[in-house]
Amino acid sequence: MGGKKVTGATFERLFKNVFVCLKCKHKMRSNPQKIKSGDIKCRTCGYSKFRAKSKEGKR
Repeated sequence: MGGKKVTGATFERLFKNVFVCLKCKHKMRSNPQKIKSGDIKCRTCGYSKFRAKSKEGKR
């Protein structure tokens, strides 16, 4: 049982430059260099640490 195949355009829309706040799990799209340097803050909680959105689903 495998997951769905994602085309190139769909993959970019869902995963490219999308980051998740480590504190409140809010998703936002931003430039990776700004995320790494800490210039971007979460819109909802103000936290400045993010992780990349997971490419694989939960099992």
